[in-house]
Amino acid sequence: MLNHPILNQIIIWDKKKNKQRNLLRLLSKIRKEKYDKVINVQRFAATGLLTAFSGAKETIGFDKNPFSFLFSKKIEHSVENGKHEVERNLELIKSFTDAEIVKPKLYPSGTDYKVVEVYKKYSFITVSPASVWFTKQYPSSKWVSFIDKLPAEMKIYLCGGARDSDLCREIIQSSKHPSITNLSGKLTFLQSAALMKDALMNYVNDSAPMHFASAMNAPVAAIFCSTIPGFGFGPLSEKSFVIEIQQALDCRPCGLHGYKACPRGHFNCAYQIKDKQLMEALGKAAVHSSEL
Repeated sequence: MLNHPILNQIIIWDKKKNKQRNLLRLLSKIRKEKYDKVINVQRFAATGLLTAFSGAKETIGFDKNPFSFLFSKKIEHSVENGKHEVERNLELIKSFTDAEIVKPKLYPSGTDYKVVEVYKKYSFITVSPASVWFTKQYPSSKWVSFIDKLPAEMKIYLCGGARDSDLCREIIQSSKHPSITNLSGKLTFLQSAALMKDALMNYVNDSAPMHFASAMNAPVAAIFCSTIPGFGFGPLSEKSFVIEIQQALDCRPCGLHGYKACPRGHFNCAYQIKDKQLMEALGKAAVHSSEL
């Protein structure tokens, strides 16, 4: 959370080398701080261990964490209660703050905005086509089909990390649209967020870029393939649109996080989404802007 106005310190666990040793070093560092409270929003064992043995006067976390039995206070976590994850996280702290929901926010620097100024000279959209999970990723052929229906004068920026470059190049090579630029691996995540802020629309999967857009209150159209927004991880922007298959599938959702391949082999939850649905989100966003 670089540039955040109320964060004093960011402590990073280096998991790439000497993972366990670095975890214990991190625990030692946390214990020296003698915190009054440690609040854990994750449900993983490693962060549970850090919380439980932090030495804090009070430790708070979700009941699904393996170390929750050692927390001072544990809060129920359920993806079936219809709440957004932001609301579920609020349950961890509202006993000593209040019940007001505050949306996540990112803080790109002035330099970040300056870096992306060059891309904002014309009307543009961003497309973040990748996902760690196959069944969360809208197929490249579907992205191409949609992009080819956009006006030729519209600038399209493909965003993502360096490992997404091949996918972005594949989309550009397969598309007939004359104004696509591959920015994958060329921007930091805060620079990407700064770019998203002024886009006509940001097209994303159920993945990290969706949360970047939400944290900038940027217009976002989130495509849900195998997962559903009902799990509580949907977009939060004022101009946000959920795009998903319009008919019910007995196999959807097939899991909370996604799979490396469609369990049924057909991936209908993605392939049966229509280009028209993506186009309509852009039109609705334009109408919303004209009404403001």
